[in-house]
Amino acid sequence: MEFEALELLKLRDVSKVWVDAVWEAEFCDPERLDSVIVEKITEGRTDVFKSVRTELLPFSNDITESAQNVWVLLKENGISVKALVAVISHFILVGKSKTSNLEERLHALQAASVYLLLLKIPGSVANQVFHQILFESSLGLIQKCWPNDSSGKKRKKDLPSSSQAKPKGRKRAKNDKEMGNEDDDSDDEANEDLETSFSAQELLRIRNEIEALVKTLLHLLKDPSLQCRPQCVNVCVQILTELTRFDPSVEVTSFSDSVDIDRMDTLTELAYHGLWILCSSHVARDKCLKSVFSRLLYVIVMMSRDEGQSRPTLLVQSQAVLAARDQAIRFISHVVDELKEAATPMLHILVQHICDKMVEKVDYRAKGSRAVGQLVMKMPLPTRAKFIQWLYRYSLKTQVAYRLFALDVVMVLLDDLEEEISAEQKASLEEGQAEFLTRRFLVQTLMFRRSSDSSATVRAHALQCLARCMDLQTHNTTRCVQELFQASDVESRSSLVIDGSEGVVSAQSGVSLGQFSTFRTIQYRQISGNSADTCKSQDPMELLRTRVSDPKTSVRKAALEAIAGLLKHNVISCSKEQLSLLSERCRDPSVLVKKKAMQCLTDLLLACPERVLVQVAWLRGVVVSVMDTESSVQEKSLELLDQVMLQHIRDPRHFADTAQRLAWDLLALMCDQCADLGCYFRRAFHTWSRQNKFSTAFVNTLIKHTKTDNAPAAWMLLAKVAGAAPGLDYQTILDEWDHLLQSKEVKVETTCHILSVLGDIAQHINDYTREKVVEDVMGLLRGCAMPTDVIHAGVEALCRLDKDGHRKHCGELVSICQKYLTNAVVRAKAGAEEMDTQMVVSHLCTLGRASLHCPEKVGDPVFALVLSFLTTAVELQPEGDNELPGSQPLSQFKLTPMPAVVRAHAVVTLGQLCLQHEQLAHRCLPAFARELETGPHVVVRSNVVVVLCDLCVRYTNMASLYVPNVSACLADPSPDVRNTALVMLTNLLQEEYLKWKDSLFFRYAAAMADSVGEIAKLCEYCLVDRLLKKNPQMFYQHFIECIVHFNSYDKHRKYNKFPQTEREKAMFSLRGPANQGKRFKIYKFLLKHFTDEQRFNTTNRIRKEILDGFVDQTMPLDEDGAALLSDTFDVLALKELKLSATTSTADGADEPQDEQAIIVKTIQKKLISHAQKKNLIENIIPVVLGLKNLLEEKRSPVLGNLMYYLQVITEDYRAELKEVFAADAQLVEELEFGLKQYQKQQQDDALMQQMQRLSFVRPTPTPTPGKSRRRAPEQNDQGKTPVSGQRSETPNPPRPTESADTSAAQLKMDISASLGNKRLGRAISTPGGYLTSDEGVHELTFGGDVSVIKMGQGIQNESDVVHVLLEQETPRQWNVQSPLRKGPRVIAK
Repeated sequence: MEFEALELLKLRDVSKVWVDAVWEAEFCDPERLDSVIVEKITEGRTDVFKSVRTELLPFSNDITESAQNVWVLLKENGISVKALVAVISHFILVGKSKTSNLEERLHALQAASVYLLLLKIPGSVANQVFHQILFESSLGLIQKCWPNDSSGKKRKKDLPSSSQAKPKGRKRAKNDKEMGNEDDDSDDEANEDLETSFSAQELLRIRNEIEALVKTLLHLLKDPSLQCRPQCVNVCVQILTELTRFDPSVEVTSFSDSVDIDRMDTLTELAYHGLWILCSSHVARDKCLKSVFSRLLYVIVMMSRDEGQSRPTLLVQSQAVLAARDQAIRFISHVVDELKEAATPMLHILVQHICDKMVEKVDYRAKGSRAVGQLVMKMPLPTRAKFIQWLYRYSLKTQVAYRLFALDVVMVLLDDLEEEISAEQKASLEEGQAEFLTRRFLVQTLMFRRSSDSSATVRAHALQCLARCMDLQTHNTTRCVQELFQASDVESRSSLVIDGSEGVVSAQSGVSLGQFSTFRTIQYRQISGNSADTCKSQDPMELLRTRVSDPKTSVRKAALEAIAGLLKHNVISCSKEQLSLLSERCRDPSVLVKKKAMQCLTDLLLACPERVLVQVAWLRGVVVSVMDTESSVQEKSLELLDQVMLQHIRDPRHFADTAQRLAWDLLALMCDQCADLGCYFRRAFHTWSRQNKFSTAFVNTLIKHTKTDNAPAAWMLLAKVAGAAPGLDYQTILDEWDHLLQSKEVKVETTCHILSVLGDIAQHINDYTREKVVEDVMGLLRGCAMPTDVIHAGVEALCRLDKDGHRKHCGELVSICQKYLTNAVVRAKAGAEEMDTQMVVSHLCTLGRASLHCPEKVGDPVFALVLSFLTTAVELQPEGDNELPGSQPLSQFKLTPMPAVVRAHAVVTLGQLCLQHEQLAHRCLPAFARELETGPHVVVRSNVVVVLCDLCVRYTNMASLYVPNVSACLADPSPDVRNTALVMLTNLLQEEYLKWKDSLFFRYAAAMADSVGEIAKLCEYCLVDRLLKKNPQMFYQHFIECIVHFNSYDKHRKYNKFPQTEREKAMFSLRGPANQGKRFKIYKFLLKHFTDEQRFNTTNRIRKEILDGFVDQTMPLDEDGAALLSDTFDVLALKELKLSATTSTADGADEPQDEQAIIVKTIQKKLISHAQKKNLIENIIPVVLGLKNLLEEKRSPVLGNLMYYLQVITEDYRAELKEVFAADAQLVEELEFGLKQYQKQQQDDALMQQMQRLSFVRPTPTPTPGKSRRRAPEQNDQGKTPVSGQRSETPNPPRPTESADTSAAQLKMDISASLGNKRLGRAISTPGGYLTSDEGVHELTFGGDVSVIKMGQGIQNESDVVHVLLEQETPRQWNVQSPLRKGPRVIAK
């Protein structure tokens, strides 16, 4: 038989020397075939190798006699197999070049197809046709011959045999040599990177040849001999995996063998069919599955990994990438469905690696979690349970991205898991596995525990997931959340589940994973003290309250979302306390949190529109935000008010749906329970009016509602919008006014609103009607029988109705009031009859309001009349006498028999008179100030504060002298007076009528430690949100003086020198150990709002202003000085004073995941740490050591505070301790010893906590009376306990906790009480007595001091127990010698 096609290859003309050289070089950098022979072979044709393939194709079928003799036939025809393979290799290597033309690429692809066909022919192994490098080069053509940019997307650049990842030159990389790959011939040229471009027709020809090559490969894959070669399988899988991304828009509907390979017309379909051939192989199925799944891993996680890269790179989530990912998931699902148990171990490993490769980006996590959820649902229940068990340990890893992704997976599983597990399914599970498949474990253990994570990002995400849980359409999930917040012992149950899940997940079915070093089971063991798991036994609702006040904005937002979801689904009670968590966050320092709180309240309101408490909370949260300092928050508030209320005010004849009823319910509350929000509501309508939001039709609709049950709310709105639109239905308004006059019942709020509306429409009604209305209003005011609010509204309406004659009317009212009040005072002094308090108050209010509009009508007799209600020092003047008796200022208001309510209103009226008459104000100011000190009535003092602050605006220079008297009210015995003073002073400071002079700031700061929590919070809000923004340096400027002032230290040369009376000193004194907690609350609050620069400078200022004074002995170290110095060292040790740039990791802040950001942050931290350490060594330590010597000489108790500060420095600079304390080597040893003791004590504390967590005994710590939170220094010679040992309640930074709070005797007593007289089957002797339990010994840990007792019915006698006892009273002695005992210390002088 002759081979005509093979003759076209001119194999007889090929030199045997060249062939031997090619084989000897192992197809790596061989010499080129003679160009003459190449030209003879091609002769301008591109189908030479296609003809050869056609001629050899019959020999590749099933084994036949002809097939067995094909190699004999080749030999008979004088055709050398080695020469044939060498020629084929030449064309393959030429076609790999980027600069190869179309003809060369077509020849290469056809030659590769011929080579694969030769491998399929039986006997190829015996004839040594197979060569690993040539095989890989043949498959590599699939990528090399297809241009990278032709498909419009970036493709992987190289295979293991690719040269693109290698350095220039002919030297081969090590990886390629190990894989046996082939280099390009001459890739040193600079123009190698220039790739040849092709037309669409040429690309189609290349694609057809690639398709033919892949089909040949798929036929070859069915050969068992190839499947036994792991390296070949890996190369095939890599190529086929890349082809799955070639044309992902083509959806592969079937992955089975039902379709003939030759009928497949897309590369994607061919690729998946080839992968299925490998997966379904019986020869090396496990290895093939491992290889296929490991390659598809990167398709699923949307990454690209080149062999030369250390880590994979993320792909852009284009439509093609997402389509390839979806098809890969469907293929794996098909493999698992078909192979079942055989593919389960590899599926488990694949899902683990998807989790391990996940990044922190939200969109990638969302896609990845959905993929994990789909694949996990393909697992049998036992494997699924083991994966969830593994997922728990995965959620405790230190990487933030892992913990975030674990939460995403939990959310997907909650949506996909079966509602209930049947009895048959439970029977297939091992003991304890069923719990992992429950939603209870996912919600309560995996998800909610992450809300206590050390990372703020994870905490926020966990809370967001909790909120989303409630919206899942699964009853069991909602029930699990309800159990979490209603059960009393959820934490103990979760702990038992976790303790039972400490095993390590291993591969199933005995798969040997040794040779697969990168794709195998990921084993996470539980590590004690994992920083990611900071969850403690805490009530879930209490934890949410903590998260609402979290330092991180994202956590607070997520906590609000979670609470709103719980309230919306009735998981927690919709009480005022719970709703206040949302409404109070509308005044959060963060703009984002404010907006989130308002949105959560709105969502809750729309979900529960009939709950009155929700309505009130919404109003108090959203309406108040109208006057927020941030414009975006104001806009959000106005948007929600418009959305919920204004848009649903419609004609009363229309059907009232839920939204309309809600709108009117809210407006009704604004007239009743929330009437105090009226000023905020007016601000909203004022803003809307400027935007021309109210049309005539809208206002007329409100007028129609005045005749319905919504009348009070309608009048309230009309009072705000009536002046914004002309052409109203004025007759209806006038009719309602007439109806009001005829009504016997007076509704105060409605009357005030109607009077306001009358003032708004005054210019639109005729003169006759207006005069009639004026006369009606005067009739109401002349009698002074109306409530004070109506009087105020009436006077204002009167002035607007009659702009020309209002002075005359107000003068008439003044005369009427003067006459009545004069008679009342005369009768009161004569004792003729009891005073009508209500009438007197009404006349005083009318007099005050009217006098503001006609100051010329008010004379000295009126002043004397009002003063007579406050003091007995003024006599009434006879009529006609216009001089005010006694022009000297009043020193005080001498107490009169007038009722307190009358005196309170008289103060307000007198203040209104003072606003118009400066002489009267000058005379009354001293009396007002004295009233604040001596006045017995709270309401009078409160009104005096308001009057004095108003006078500060009117007469700033004169009234500011009495600001210390007003600020002294911040320590008034009455909370109402303190609250009023705080609000009024804040307003003055905001408008800059006052400055931070003298003691004003320190009195403000003292208010932060107020005994009433609401006042303390209000003070913090005023300082931070209202005042600090105007003066960012305010806290920094006053901090050092705060330490001096609050310790009442008056011997400093500079600070605490402002004037104050002894009474004021006593009122604001915070000196002494009893007030140390209050002082440190103030210090910490101020430091919390420092910048890093301010913290750094504060440390130097403390050294310069305080420490240097004691070292130089310009400040005496007496009792007061010791107290000041003690506070100073404790402040220096506060964690709030540490730079945030160096403590962010310790505080649980998120580390950046981007590599560049990590490098920048690391460099920044090193630079700041270096500067801080340099400052510490050069400026701080020398002064501290000097003070240490001084304190040792005087045996001062402050030495304990100083040593604690040094111990804090030791912890921060443990590695550089000798450098920092280079001036005192012995001190270094002492500090190291103290730190060892501290660490030992921490271990004891951990041991005690572990004992307390045991389910059968929970000893209650009993603090020893008089014990300090830190170890106090030894007593001095006088037997006095040092100051540092007396402050048991000081909110200082964390110190060594008292591990001995529960003594051995106490522990023994608690255990005995819990067990009673019961005797169980096993006894364990403890340091304090016996414990008996049915649990294994591994459940208990006592530092190794455990003895196990033989099983029996009980403890029969004492000899059966091996005791391991510690002394009950004497603490355990540590075998560590203190450096203090090495000898007496010599202090250099």
